[in-house]
Amino acid sequence: MATAFSSDGEAALRRELRAAVAAAPRSDLDGFYEMGRAAAFVRDGGFRKVALQFPDELLADAVEVAGRMEAATGAQMYVLGDTTYGSCCVDEVAAEHVGAEAVLHYGPACLSPCRKLPVLHIFGQQPLDVGRCTESFRELYPEQQSCVVVLYDVVYAHAMGELEQQLCPEYPNIIFSRLVCGYPPGPAVPGEERKFGRQFLVEAAGGLQDYAMFYVGAEGLALTSFMLTWNCCPFSSFNPVTGCGRRETLNVNRALMRRLYLVERARDASVVGILVGTLGVAGYLTVLQHLRQLLCRAGKRSYTLAVGKPNPAKLANFLEVDIFVLVACAQNSLLDSSDFYRPVVTPYELELACNPAREWTGNYLTDFRDLLPGACAHVELPPAVPAEEAVPDVSLITG
Repeated sequence: MATAFSSDGEAALRRELRAAVAAAPRSDLDGFYEMGRAAAFVRDGGFRKVALQFPDELLADAVEVAGRMEAATGAQMYVLGDTTYGSCCVDEVAAEHVGAEAVLHYGPACLSPCRKLPVLHIFGQQPLDVGRCTESFRELYPEQQSCVVVLYDVVYAHAMGELEQQLCPEYPNIIFSRLVCGYPPGPAVPGEERKFGRQFLVEAAGGLQDYAMFYVGAEGLALTSFMLTWNCCPFSSFNPVTGCGRRETLNVNRALMRRLYLVERARDASVVGILVGTLGVAGYLTVLQHLRQLLCRAGKRSYTLAVGKPNPAKLANFLEVDIFVLVACAQNSLLDSSDFYRPVVTPYELELACNPAREWTGNYLTDFRDLLPGACAHVELPPAVPAEEAVPDVSLITG
């Protein structure tokens, strides 16, 4: 007999769940979650088991959406209640636990290519006041010959066509980026940028450095990654939630100095923990092997750790580790480790620390796939130098 302080958990397993109050009006669920497009994807693919992945803020609608999808397609729908890593990444591991043949990914997404399962991204059509956004753009860029690239959070992609119609007649040098889910078709042409699931073509002679960036979305990891990657461009943003536009005042150089300090910490480290922050992004196994080889050549010991979502309490269990490197999607790589017992760096920062052939050029990379053989930013390791010929390396931190 179970006491008041313990239970075998059977009651919790058998408890009937009722649909929570939907976050969006029921009459709008079909439009917000694009039920028609999702059902066509399932039927056309002939899928019988489909995983539905929701971020925490949309889980209230999961029961209703799953029920409607089963009624429309006849397929079994499984809701992934908790993601193994970031909710922006497709959780193929959880989907495979139920034998899912495809994944419907709802909400914000990093758009990293997946390894195995077919995926349909449904971002959710968050409201955008196009008129107010247009006014804000005009205030920030009064000169109509301004060269501007428009970036945006994926949840506002549905409104970009209308915004483009408003701005293009007035601004001949404006460029709207396009979303690319998975691998982009064909090789990149000169002047074409392909990063973070965005694609746009810059035809100006001076290249991207002659352009400003205008971001539609709230402040967050995506905007920070954009600003560090395209750090030669001035940024402005429009927050659809507050209806306000502003010039971004984040001191990118100061942020870069902080990251370069972490590079020196990685250079001084003797033991490195490789944190597996994704099991679904294509190429993660290759980059794990690449990092192990890199650390071995640099004379450092390494441990590969799969701890799920990293937090200070988890990583504090590995006291012998001097620094961690996080292998995650481009949007989640820049982890603020100020509260952690040991710093956390990106694969690119570890490359700067341990690959003598790689030099800091001012360009920052957050996508680990750019470092792999055959990629745009791959740098081969130089031949090993005998110990007696090696140049002494003096720490810039301890001297």
